[in-house]
Amino acid sequence: MVQGVDIGTELTSGDLREVWAVLSDEERSEGFGLLKRAHAAHFFEQLSPSDQFDIIVDLSEAERRSWLRILAPDDIADVIQKAEEENRPALLELLDAPTRKEVVALLAYAEDDAGGLMNPRYARLRPEMLVDEAINYLRHQTTGREETLYYIYVLDPTQHLMGIVSIRALFTAEPNTKVQKLMRTDVISVPEEMDQEELSLLFAEHDLLAIPVLNEDGQMMGIVTVDDIADVVQEEATEDIQKYGGMTALGEPYLDLSVPQMIKKRIGWLAVLFVGELLTASAMHYFEAEIARAVVLAMFIPLIISSGGNSGSQASTLVIRAMALGEVRLRDWWYVMRREFFSGLGLGLFLGILGFFRIILWEQMFQLYGQHATGIAFTVGISLACVVLWGTLAGSTLPFVLRRLGFDPASASAPFVATLVDVSGILIYFGTATWILTGSLL
Repeated sequence: MVQGVDIGTELTSGDLREVWAVLSDEERSEGFGLLKRAHAAHFFEQLSPSDQFDIIVDLSEAERRSWLRILAPDDIADVIQKAEEENRPALLELLDAPTRKEVVALLAYAEDDAGGLMNPRYARLRPEMLVDEAINYLRHQTTGREETLYYIYVLDPTQHLMGIVSIRALFTAEPNTKVQKLMRTDVISVPEEMDQEELSLLFAEHDLLAIPVLNEDGQMMGIVTVDDIADVVQEEATEDIQKYGGMTALGEPYLDLSVPQMIKKRIGWLAVLFVGELLTASAMHYFEAEIARAVVLAMFIPLIISSGGNSGSQASTLVIRAMALGEVRLRDWWYVMRREFFSGLGLGLFLGILGFFRIILWEQMFQLYGQHATGIAFTVGISLACVVLWGTLAGSTLPFVLRRLGFDPASASAPFVATLVDVSGILIYFGTATWILTGSLL
């Protein structure tokens, strides 16, 4: 029985999709087997490559062949990449010769390159074709490939891209008009090795449905469609969010990872952050005498360091996201620093004034801080202004430093920035206290 589904009635793909994430592998196979063929085919096409592989791996050879062949070559390549290296030839043998050739070519590309995402099947025409001839040719050429019929590409005999033609232009033109007269030559294309993240920015920037992929000789190899890039955007965003949370990107759905795998993904950064926080303890130990003489100062340590950490996390989040969207580039670092300096200064002064008057007000209401309340208020206020300013600058600078060193800016995670600011915040706070309160409270 499939968990959460009453199979006394006919199981639909919608029913199965609702509970898919919480089903075991056995329940998934059982549920999939209960779907009608038409529903099952649509459901199978919507699954992730990992789930598609898990489904077909338990099927007979004939059934594997049947399900693999309903997929486009780029999707088949994604599924085969989920198999162990030694098991891939057996899956390739299930394909017909033309499809196998296409899939083998796709498997040669890196998974996150444009070549690895492209579909080698697309609508194409010759420039000398007449409109009527082109329409008839397209009817036969695109049967069963409607999902890639976004644009029609015009190629010369050597497969070099000359331009694109819209379906509207074909159907509204005179029958004897040549395709060459209808095509647009200002075509945005990408090289095979372009990274998927850069490719996704290109789709967003130009609002395209498909982009042709060219080899180094300018020959057209395939197209990347907006459907493919939507999955990439989700994958990249998930990876960045996980990194920003202070862990290694999972690379798999949350529920597909075992507890030991989850620990392995998270322990590395936790250990690094733990060592970093030990420096906070060392910094406090350095000011042990000041804390012993003025225990009241210890009350404001969480306030100071959390404010700095929060401001740093805000700044790094804004800069990392702006980098991911292409709004900010490495050359913009000085402009960003100036903006964040004034932003951090304004935020720090606001919180500093808030902290100053909070201490003065509490002293008047509850007499908590004694005769040195004004000095303590100035210490906390100035420290807040400096720590928030420093946290903002540190959080906005770190992504640029990591990008310059060739690392992923998302590694400038909120916990990492907070830990960095914790240590420096202690130094700023007690340094300010020593400067203001020496001779009075200290």
